[in-house]
Amino acid sequence: MENQEFRRWDELIPDALGMIFRNLSLQDVLTIVPRVCKSWRKAAIGPYCWQEIDIEEWSKNCCPDNLDRMLQLLITRSCGSLRKLCVSGLSREPSFTFIANNAKSLQMLRLPKSDIGDSAVEQVAGMFSNITFLDVSYCIKIGARALGAIGKHCRCLTGLRRTMHPLEVIDKLSQDDEALAIARTMPKLKQLEIAYMLVGTTSITEVLKNCGHLELLDVRGCWNVNLDENFVKKFHQLKVVGPLVVDCYDRNGWDNCSDYSSSSGYVPWDFVAGDMDDDDFDEMSDVYWEEDDQSIEDVEMWFYDDLNAVDSGYDWPQSP
Repeated sequence: MENQEFRRWDELIPDALGMIFRNLSLQDVLTIVPRVCKSWRKAAIGPYCWQEIDIEEWSKNCCPDNLDRMLQLLITRSCGSLRKLCVSGLSREPSFTFIANNAKSLQMLRLPKSDIGDSAVEQVAGMFSNITFLDVSYCIKIGARALGAIGKHCRCLTGLRRTMHPLEVIDKLSQDDEALAIARTMPKLKQLEIAYMLVGTTSITEVLKNCGHLELLDVRGCWNVNLDENFVKKFHQLKVVGPLVVDCYDRNGWDNCSDYSSSSGYVPWDFVAGDMDDDDFDEMSDVYWEEDDQSIEDVEMWFYDDLNAVDSGYDWPQSP
């Protein structure tokens, strides 16, 4: 229609483009969008697309060097506006410190399977003062000291996820000190997920007494926890899940579990991050974004360790 006025996509303001590009895959935003036009490139390399960074799925199969470089690239692009970060398997303290140094606006932090220890957390916990939800599931080097430091400095924290793998705690005698650290320092918690931790009734009772705002307590697989029904009824807003493990195909009673969690949905890929020009985009398209063919020898078997199932609300299927 000759007289009808059409709005041009390249004339949208950058923050509007950024909101649209969040619906695309990470691969598309990094390699395709910047090559469409100048305004799209400006949006893709600016903070508009990187206020929420979810590379959890990709980082599961990523070497430490590539993961560090990707975090440097994306967090730098966020220009201090980062609100959400999801990454799995963080193994190096400098990257954790880099995250902390850029955490002024960070509200949700998911670091499952990270290799960060108590001392590293204690050194930078004060930089995460605006965090409202933290996921340190399967982080075997984190203990009561780290949780205590988090509780002391992260006064806005309302959700904590500390689910463990049964085999990772098999050599531990108890994790009651972690539960007590939570009870002492995190009074504003509304959601606490500590499935398969080695905690007992006494320490969980302390959590309930001190965390008066709790709405969800997930103690699935915490076989030493035996809460008195009449005691639990005193907390009218509280929903307790576990310690029995519900069949993984039964969602009844699980609607409120892991409301703060979300699966990234990205397909694993390899990427070498850095400042990119057109030649870099061509190289990435030809090399780094190809899916690898897997032989039967490369197949990895996972037992009781599916983070996507975790995000759907069922950490573990019923034990055989």
